[in-house]
This record gives sequence, C-alpha cells and structure tokens, in this order.
Amino acid sequence: MLKLTEYEQEMLDGKFGRYKQVAMEHIVEFANVMDAEELVEISKVHICAPVAPLEYGQSDDFDESFRRTYLWTKEPLKFEGYSHDVYVQTDGGAVDQYDPKPMYLPESLYEKNHAWERIFAQGGVSIVGSCTPYLNGWLPMRGETFMTTESSNVLFSNSVFGACGNANGTAACAWAAITGRGPKCGMHIPENRLATVEVKVECRCETPRDWDIMGYSLGRKIIQHNNAVPVVTGSFRKPDIIRLKRMFSAIATTSGLEMCHIEGVTPEAPSKDIALGGKKDYPVIHITQEDYDASEAMLCDEGCGPVQLISVGCPHYSLEEIRNAADYIRGKTVHEGVRLIFWTSSSIREAARLSGYLEAIEQAGAHIGTNGCPLVQGFECYRGVTGMAVDAAKQAHYNRSWLKGGKMYYGTMEQCVDAAVSGIWEGK
Repeated sequence: MLKLTEYEQEMLDGKFGRYKQVAMEHIVEFANVMDAEELVEISKVHICAPVAPLEYGQSDDFDESFRRTYLWTKEPLKFEGYSHDVYVQTDGGAVDQYDPKPMYLPESLYEKNHAWERIFAQGGVSIVGSCTPYLNGWLPMRGETFMTTESSNVLFSNSVFGACGNANGTAACAWAAITGRGPKCGMHIPENRLATVEVKVECRCETPRDWDIMGYSLGRKIIQHNNAVPVVTGSFRKPDIIRLKRMFSAIATTSGLEMCHIEGVTPEAPSKDIALGGKKDYPVIHITQEDYDASEAMLCDEGCGPVQLISVGCPHYSLEEIRNAADYIRGKTVHEGVRLIFWTSSSIREAARLSGYLEAIEQAGAHIGTNGCPLVQGFECYRGVTGMAVDAAKQAHYNRSWLKGGKMYYGTMEQCVDAAVSGIWEGK
C-alpha cells in the first residue's frame, strides 16, 4: 500500500491545480506498478526536450505535443513548467543547436526546436542537450535522488557519484520534474545497490577505447544474470572520467544495468567485500582477451573502404577530448564528400570556441555537432552513406542498422580523423 505525505496527498487531490494533479496521478500509478511503498523527493532530472526525438513534427502546437508526449493526457492542459525545487537539464535532442545542415535536417525543425526551447527555459529547464550532463553542471551528490532518460548517465550517476536514481522514460521524468517526486524503488533502495556478481577484467584495459570494448563485453556477458549489479575487479590502472564514461555508455548498449561498482574506484566499493555486502557465495564472470577480440569484431567490419560519414564523440566529448581532436586535426583537410562531426554539448562548444579549438576543427572542414548525435538526429543523415566510421561502441552497435548493408568501422579518434582526411577507412 503506497503511503503519501500530506503534501503529496494534496497534489493528488488537486490542491495545486489540475496540471500538477495529472502528473501526480501518473506518479502514483507508476509507484503502484513498481510496488513502491512510498515516494522519494527528486532533486535532479535529466530529460529529452524540447522537440522529443520521436516527435518530429507530429504537432506544431506546443501544448498539444507536451500533453501527448509528457503528460499522457487528452485534457486541454497548458504547460506550467517544472518544480523550482528540481534542477532539470535537457538530454540530447532532435536537432543541432547551431546548424542542421550537416545532418541533412530541415530548417523548419531547427526553428521549431529553438521556439520550443524558449518555452521550456521559461518553465525552469536548463537547455544543455547532452548525454553527459555531469560535464555541464548536472552533478548529483552521494545519496542525492535523480531521474534520467539517458542510460549511460544512470550508470555514471549511481556508480561514480553514489547518487540514487533509475533510468526512466521521457514522460516519467516529466512527472517527477513537475511534482518533485518519484517511486522509491530500484537504486533508491540501499540493499538493491549491493553487488551481486564479480566481474574479473583479464583483457587489455589501458586506453579509453579499451574501456569502451571492455564495457561492451561486460554487458554482453552479464545479461544472463537477472537484476545483476556487478563489481569490477582486476589489475588495471585507475580510470579517469573519460574512460569511465566510455565504459558506462558501452555497458548500457549491451545490457540494462543501472549500477556498476569498480573496486577501489567508485565510492560504494572501497573493496570488493564491501561492494558485495559481505556475500560469500556469488557468481564470477571473466572478461578475457578473447571476449575483447570478439566484441571488437562485432563492432568493426573487416577490410578497407570509402567512408562518407564520420561521427566522433559518444558519449559527448569533454573539453579535454575536443582539445585533443583539435590538436590532431590542425593542418589537415577533410576529404571532399566526407562529413566529419565531433559531438559535444553547446556549453562545451562555446568553451571550445573561446579556446580556439572550434576554429581549428572548422578550418579543417569538420564540424562540432551539438545537443545530439546520429542516433537521435539521424533519420536523414544516412542518405548516400555506404561507409561510416565512429569511435564509440554504442554508435557502431546502433548505427549499423541504419546503414542498410553499408560498412561500419570502429576505431580511435585518430583513425576516424585519418579516414575523414583520406576518404578511406584503412583498417588496423
């Protein structure tokens, strides 16, 4: 039986208006489905907006679209914004913040997105448009509660920050942002956060790409264990934020994990025994070099071939990674007929502009794409593409289905830039 506080009951009874009441009705229904006994206060929400990736022009009326996509109601309610007690930041969206042309997106979508951004911003939303909100000021502390639409962010926030939250859909995140409440379930419950499986890393694990492939392998091998929470052990060097975000993005591609401890790295795993909560009997998974090699073969087609689209930056690049890309591409020129796009948030793009990195990248004929990636902006961008190169397991995994028989190549940032310059993927 779900227990509500006095304030929560007042929201449900409509004391604060029908708009908030509808959201609260959905939260209560959601909580009952999840067998939650109570609600938790949500302090941070990360959500897809303004034009939701699946919306794509279905309605030109903002309130109608918001009702359908976020409120799940046919009642003629108008958008009244989100709770001031919740910090809301946008996930990757349907169109670039600055230029829709590199993705072959219509100007009308670009203009619509900007118009709706202004409405969301007036309603209390910070317009960032990134799958890496923690690089842009969305920083939940240990024990702080959150909801997010981004599968890699839920892993990062639970595991690295020790915050408490679950991956949810766009509508559920909107209900939480309106009411400041969510069901107490999943990673909000301490015992659910304890590790249940040990994952021993025995493969190469040095570079960011290694951590990407290792994470992809981990997700592939752990899906046989229902509701697993792994603790990763091994003799690898302590990873930085770049390696961790690559790993978690790849894990989220091949599994539904929402938390992953790393012994001696993440805050709830100072040791394997503490992460496991004292368990003595638990399964052990080994990630071998053979597993690594098999994953790499799944992600990258063999041989060489022409490329027309290069997408780099998944999850979104940090300023450090943009700097490294600018340093590598400086003095080079992208081959005619090739699109090379480095993906990041608009805030990091602005820092890159101030630092001179944007100029170096654009002088080479490449672009800094913002507030999305081909997976949420790419309904049209694959036209004429017979070969695509990426530097992320997630992009290689999902974009393959869009290519309809085209070649998918997966490598380092440097290999991707080299392919963009020559027009040919050269292989290993």
